[in-house]
Amino acid sequence: MGGLGSVNHWYSNKLTAEDFLHLNEEGYAFQGTLFYEALSKAYNNYTAKRRVRPLIVNEGVDYKNLVTGIFSYTPKEPIFFSHYLFWVFFSIFFLIYGFIYKKLHLRSLYLFVISLFFYYKAGGLYFSLLILSTLIDYFIGNRIYKSHKQLYKKAWLVTAVSLNLFLLFFFKYAGFFAGFINELLGTQLQPYNIFSGIGNLFYEGKFDVSEIILPVGISFYTFQTISYSVDVYRKKVMPVRNIFDFGFYVSFFPQLVAGPIVRANEFIPQIYKPYRVTYSQFSRACLLILGGLFKKIVISDYISTNFVDRVFESPLKYSGFENLMGSYGYTIQIYCDFSAYSDIAIGLALILGFSLPNNFNQPYLSTNITDFWRRWHISLSSWLRDYLYIPLGGNRKGKVRTYINLFLTMLLGGLWHGASLKFIVWGGLHGGALAIHKAIKEFTPIKKTSSKLRRFIGWFLTFHFVVFCWVFFRAPNQEIIGQIFNQILFEFNVYHIPEYFMNTSTLSIFLVMMCGYLLHLIPDSFEMKVQEFFSNKWWPSIGFVALSAILLIYQFKSAEIQPFIYFQF
Repeated sequence: MGGLGSVNHWYSNKLTAEDFLHLNEEGYAFQGTLFYEALSKAYNNYTAKRRVRPLIVNEGVDYKNLVTGIFSYTPKEPIFFSHYLFWVFFSIFFLIYGFIYKKLHLRSLYLFVISLFFYYKAGGLYFSLLILSTLIDYFIGNRIYKSHKQLYKKAWLVTAVSLNLFLLFFFKYAGFFAGFINELLGTQLQPYNIFSGIGNLFYEGKFDVSEIILPVGISFYTFQTISYSVDVYRKKVMPVRNIFDFGFYVSFFPQLVAGPIVRANEFIPQIYKPYRVTYSQFSRACLLILGGLFKKIVISDYISTNFVDRVFESPLKYSGFENLMGSYGYTIQIYCDFSAYSDIAIGLALILGFSLPNNFNQPYLSTNITDFWRRWHISLSSWLRDYLYIPLGGNRKGKVRTYINLFLTMLLGGLWHGASLKFIVWGGLHGGALAIHKAIKEFTPIKKTSSKLRRFIGWFLTFHFVVFCWVFFRAPNQEIIGQIFNQILFEFNVYHIPEYFMNTSTLSIFLVMMCGYLLHLIPDSFEMKVQEFFSNKWWPSIGFVALSAILLIYQFKSAEIQPFIYFQF
């Protein structure tokens, strides 16, 4: 019946009892084992919370445990937007912010420290790596600006880019490439963990950095700091004089761990502007935050724990139609998950008086793959264009070189997502599609005005190519990828389709998926009208919508908090 993490949720919502499609004698035994383990885990979690929860009436508050819980990092329970503790911390932070926002330098220092705290709660001691990256680019950015000779400027730029890429490569790719070389050449290479060696000097050989997860958001803030150094070199932005202002730019907590990737010339000037938020901006921020939480918890987490994860864990247990629905499900899941983070980040930043760029623009309505990458993860695609594709030569070196540059850019974009062959394949597929589309445009005369049929065919092919690529992105290994496509192509089982829609549990999942796709189709003009309506009646309207959304989110919330998908990148 699926993964361990959501078994308890299924039982509590009476969905399991209605799903008889995949159970045999072995399945019943397996289901019973999962249910027992889930109950044991739930009981242990409950009793653990009871042990540490302050008993004010009978025993008083255990301030030591309370303070430890606030300032300690819990790897199994990082703090992020869908965690209630984040909103507790943010409320306290914003209350203090109201007293110091007029003093710009104090505001930057305060936001820098708070951002480091939030990063620590999400990623542990790796906040020190964020500080190191900040110091490197702050110092080198000023050296680039002060150097009079072009040779020195370029040398400093190369140093900045090299150091940033070294940190990214060391923590994210060293193990992957060492394993690849070992498999290829039969060697036994193992990268030496410098940080572990240094840590052992202080922890008597008991410190092991390898046990700590990948630094949260390292791919995002590395790209952000690289763009700053490059823009200083290109004279597109002046270097930041105050280190706390620069630290605030690098570590701004709403967008730190999963974007949008913010350019220095867009964000840094805002640091020196006075705080000002209108009723219209506040209502827009609240709607973005509530909408983001709705997309994350009600749609993304629900279809993930109740259907998508199950299909991608054991595709052979499901028919080809269900595997296809699982692929469609992940397609809307990752959109709702990632766009939810971006919406919440933009909303939080707006409340604090800062503007962040939009990251999505109805990507699944694209009629070609080039259009898709103008609409999907806009901050990353524009970064790859400006700092990788154009420096490689862009389209200035001839047609063949242009196709190669497109392919290499997306190949590296895939590798940016993770140290795995599946991400490289995903990036290569998109790079190849971009090159083919550009070649078709150049060699095939296309009318400026296309027919509705042509646009529909373009949309249909583009959407299903994107769905096809998401299978590589989501599947844990090559074997699962092969099983999914085998089930879709050779085990489609049309007779399962009526059963799928007659079953209450799968029908509810399908309806939630459709709700996600409908949300994706809402045009910006309609959203603006809704925001204008709430801006005129903002207190009662926002209160009503907030209460309704919170109640709805509470009903749909899964038993275990699901991290945002892009946290792993």
